[in-house]
Amino acid sequence: MVEKNAASVAGGPAEVFAVFLKLGLTSFGGPIAHLGYFRDELVTRRKWLDDRAYADLVALCQFLPGPASSQVGLALGLLRAGWLGALAAFTAFTLPSALLLFGFAMGAASIAGPVGTGVLNGLKIVAVAIVAQAVWGMAKALCPDRERAAIAVVAVAVLAFVPGASGMVGAIALGGMAGLILRRGNAMPHSATVAMPVSRGQSVAALAGFGLLLAVLPILSGQGQAFALIDSFYRAGALVFGGGHVLLPLLQAEVVAPGWVTPEAFVAGYGAAQAVPGPLFTFAAYLGAVLGPEPNGLAGAVLALLAVFLPGFLLLVGVLPFWDRFRMMDRAQSFMQGANAAVVGILGAALYSPVFTSAIMDLRDFTLALLCFVALVAWKAPPWSVVILAALGGAGLAVMG
Repeated sequence: MVEKNAASVAGGPAEVFAVFLKLGLTSFGGPIAHLGYFRDELVTRRKWLDDRAYADLVALCQFLPGPASSQVGLALGLLRAGWLGALAAFTAFTLPSALLLFGFAMGAASIAGPVGTGVLNGLKIVAVAIVAQAVWGMAKALCPDRERAAIAVVAVAVLAFVPGASGMVGAIALGGMAGLILRRGNAMPHSATVAMPVSRGQSVAALAGFGLLLAVLPILSGQGQAFALIDSFYRAGALVFGGGHVLLPLLQAEVVAPGWVTPEAFVAGYGAAQAVPGPLFTFAAYLGAVLGPEPNGLAGAVLALLAVFLPGFLLLVGVLPFWDRFRMMDRAQSFMQGANAAVVGILGAALYSPVFTSAIMDLRDFTLALLCFVALVAWKAPPWSVVILAALGGAGLAVMG
């Protein structure tokens, strides 16, 4: 990324923090909605950069693993005010939802009685509708032909025989190889974009750090639970292709499968995460707080939160100087098409287990989940309002017995 955008002028970290705190408090609706909020605030109103440069940043962050909206925010903070601006953007955008989910984690265990239990059940039920909506939308966008639909089905089959993180990695790798064989990818056009203050040396260091942590953390995980926690959340953050909802099966494999978090607590927290603004990756703060083994509570929340965001940020910094050349490669686009199709299958498998199997116990639960799904898909209701609907519905079902 080599050309300076005329619309962009230097700012300060305090300005970046204030702008992104506003966005962190008001950006409901998931990563695609977040990108719309960013464009309205930073391109249209404040003119930090123009539409062409913004579209280029969005394309990069959607191509990489990690939290796309948070990566775009980090890049915009970096562009506006350097490395302190990047830190300010991440902190301000992440903190509101992380604090809300940490508070929910600390208070969820004390919820008792039929109404409180019903609210928690409602949060589990709404997760079924939200993940189903994500699978439906991603399938239409990422599996538009028979070949890529078949890749998604194969990914489900891989997980049926090889569950957990290893199965997910294998499914993504197979999907990518299938994409290379199909050769459907088209190179993206060259785009003159903004000049990011990232040197080649910093880029190489970030990529080396990403790979080193991915290799060393599994070895260190045997030295204590803190290292095991960091390893699990870092690995999950490193494998997220296709948006925040894909984090669900990855984290389920890392924290539910070994017994650190119960399936019920996992799904209830995921439902609660839909009702707060900001990035869905802050679900990690909830999980870190409710972990059975220590560190948990505040320490677990902080470690989990930093670990899940770190790989996406290292990759972003690592590829910024090389992105324009890489995006013009047909094979790179073909690989990503196949990998993204496999991601749809992985998320579909997660919709069945743990989401559906943990939340739907009878026809009444299924009816509430179906109502939430229709509200999201047909009525286009905002997710936070559907979460409230599900919580009220769950409480009503509990009172009725």
